[in-house]
Amino acid sequence: MSDGAPEYRTWAIAGIPEVRQGDDLAKLIATAEPGLVDGDVLLVTSKIVSKAEGRVVEASDREAAIDAETVRVVARRGPLRIVENRQGLVMAAAGVDASNTPSGTVLLLPEDPDASARAIRQGLRDTLGVDVGVVVTDTFGRPWRAGLTDVAIGAAGIRVLDDLRGGTDAYGNPLSATVVATADELAAAGDLVKGKAAGLPVAVVRGLPHVVAGEDEPGARALVRDARDDMFRLGTSEAVREAVTQRRTVRAFTDEPVDPGAVRRAVAAAVTAPAPHHTTPWRFVLLESAESRARLLDAMRDAWIADLRRDGKTEESIAKRVRRGEVLRGAPYLVVPCLVMDGSHTYGDARRDRAEREMFVVATGAGVQNFLVALAGERLGSAWVSSTMFCRDVVREVLGLPDDWDPMGAVAVGHPAEAPRPRPEREAGAFIEVR
Repeated sequence: MSDGAPEYRTWAIAGIPEVRQGDDLAKLIATAEPGLVDGDVLLVTSKIVSKAEGRVVEASDREAAIDAETVRVVARRGPLRIVENRQGLVMAAAGVDASNTPSGTVLLLPEDPDASARAIRQGLRDTLGVDVGVVVTDTFGRPWRAGLTDVAIGAAGIRVLDDLRGGTDAYGNPLSATVVATADELAAAGDLVKGKAAGLPVAVVRGLPHVVAGEDEPGARALVRDARDDMFRLGTSEAVREAVTQRRTVRAFTDEPVDPGAVRRAVAAAVTAPAPHHTTPWRFVLLESAESRARLLDAMRDAWIADLRRDGKTEESIAKRVRRGEVLRGAPYLVVPCLVMDGSHTYGDARRDRAEREMFVVATGAGVQNFLVALAGERLGSAWVSSTMFCRDVVREVLGLPDDWDPMGAVAVGHPAEAPRPRPEREAGAFIEVR
């Protein structure tokens, strides 16, 4: 190297013995590599941390051990499971490892990898008087990429993320999204010299003192993407199930605008629903302007009040009912799904004609369900309200719809104002009859 160009050196530490429960890793490392200096970074394979901390457990059934360490399943294909484990890491098999451990046992990840890294760092400071950074590493697969690499699952005294946003590149272009995962880059560098089967569980990086920091750094937990920002939180089938089960009726919305493109994508999902006779019985009227929403809701309210008065309800009762029905008015976006009978058959028989219409109603309901689930996948809340079905003529007139379009409720769409309340679990068996 020349001209003052930056460089660093990485090497594996030889001479570390087989680690057993209760061993002091800092002392083992200090004995094997007494030449550590301030600013060095230690890359420690999680397996020896787990062994020292007694995370070797009897387990004749590895799958049961994975179950115990799993918080949620992210994706599943055959026997392979990608899960979020109790440390918040998304990885294959929850990090449960049956290799490099006695038969009949499995190796679990450290209970708190950041705390493990802090203990090793403090131990080296006490033993050698040096200020080093420590990264606890484990092997991960990655979405979109073949092969495995080491990443940081624990860290102490390391700037795990290097936020370059607000700066500029060599051409003066602003950097608006560049946050470098420094700890993962260090872990991968160490893996090049440690190897996977060489029996070298610790490596040293020297020449990057700027990545070593004080006690107040957040640790590797900061590398785990928050669920709200994770666009790839679930596998395909799990995402479908999650969207279905997490679809909730939202009755209060923020004033944040709704992306019309998201609604159109939800409509595209809606019209994949099954329908009779190769028909397309769905139409979706999108009320994107405040004026169109107000005109429709005012007319529907007036029609409802007239109906209630004909039913003999008191003015006080009417006022209460109208207030309860104002969920649509609080939404920043409304959609009116409609049923059309184009392509239906006429049999001239009341029973068969009724069944024909019911087929189209079921198909429209399937489309509406697809629509609601797709909205949930877009992180939008929704509420299906049946009110337009009670005043279809009014809705058709206000919206200028053809006479043969039947409004099948209205869907309020928006960003939920609050997190949904817990919903009691429904046991599927209660709804099943087997013959």
